[in-house]
Amino acid sequence: MSAPRLPGDDGRPGAKKKGWAKAKPKAGKRPTKHRVRRDTKAEDGGRPEDGAVRPAKALRTRKDGSIASGKADARRAREADKTAGIVKPEGKRARPPRREDTAKAVRTSGDRPRPAPERKAETAPTEKALRPAAAHRGAGASAKAPIPRTRKDGSTAAGSRVAREPRAAAHASQSPQRIAKLLARAGIASRREIERMIAEGRIALNGSVIDTPATILTSLAGVTVDGRPVEAAEASRLFLFHKPTGLITAAFDPAGRPTIYDRLPPGFPRVIPVGRLDLNTEGLLLLTNDGELKRKLELPSTGIPRTYRARAYGEVTQEMLESLVDGVTIDGIRYGPIDANMERRTGRNVWIEIRITEGKNREVRRVLEYLGLQVSRLIRTAYGEFVLADLPAGGVVEVRQHDLEEFWKTIR
Repeated sequence: MSAPRLPGDDGRPGAKKKGWAKAKPKAGKRPTKHRVRRDTKAEDGGRPEDGAVRPAKALRTRKDGSIASGKADARRAREADKTAGIVKPEGKRARPPRREDTAKAVRTSGDRPRPAPERKAETAPTEKALRPAAAHRGAGASAKAPIPRTRKDGSTAAGSRVAREPRAAAHASQSPQRIAKLLARAGIASRREIERMIAEGRIALNGSVIDTPATILTSLAGVTVDGRPVEAAEASRLFLFHKPTGLITAAFDPAGRPTIYDRLPPGFPRVIPVGRLDLNTEGLLLLTNDGELKRKLELPSTGIPRTYRARAYGEVTQEMLESLVDGVTIDGIRYGPIDANMERRTGRNVWIEIRITEGKNREVRRVLEYLGLQVSRLIRTAYGEFVLADLPAGGVVEVRQHDLEEFWKTIR
């Protein structure tokens, strides 16, 4: 058996091993060309003579004494100047000598030394600074407690909102106001209704019947309505009531029909409705004990929108509903801008969403009848930011005091 042939025995090159690269020959070192300064060249123009020293290039000095050149010779010169005054003990690192003066060293970049800050002259403490802080506080008051500020009328200005509200209510109750406004604030009725009650002789002061709504009072002490004394005004409260159909929005009906007060829970506080809903109109009805709040909510100038959903019978298009944006005049009554949109159609019936801001008597029904529609159901779903949501028919819920205060700020 013959021995195996090795690569290259047949004159052919061996196979390249995978991953190996052919070594490149090292390039020879190129000779360095030395640049020789002209002033140091030999007379024959060759290399400089042995022992010849090149003269240093002239350095350029700034106005402040610093060196402007950045060449190697200039750097060596600067380093020589720096190390000239350094004493190097044997076996230790060189340390710069201590400076005798306390002034700051001048930088080589030309920056001027910064002047030392002047100390303010000590002045005698003023009378305000000498007064102890405890003199403004009680004996056991905390050091962080705010200093109370007293007004000219003797009331205290400092304090939280909880402390300010009773003071504000007391201050408002002491200011002279018209009797109609005081009674409306107490939740008796609206200002217009109180004026009608005064004309009917139902309101008296200390047993004497009041004959003018311009009567000015500071409180409701001695005022009676239908022979019953009027209690002081309470904090404003607002309720959301889901009025069902078949109820009258009034305190009393001469025909004996049921009213909204017949559906309120027993022991419910005395409230007045904000606006009115027809006998066959259902949905959200606001109730409050504050006549001033009622007036603000009902004023068209306030611009609070009322949203309704109406089911009507007849033919109508979206273009006909959009024509109400500029308002419409019906039987000599001008109705302001109305935003109406068609929701869906079920056979000959159509559901329409309507938004108004005036709230005139039977406004929604009259406008839809003007378009040739017959309204079979009308629901008020929202009054401003207050929404009916899933409140059941006949249900009532009170608005939180914080939300009512925030809403008051938006309409005042």
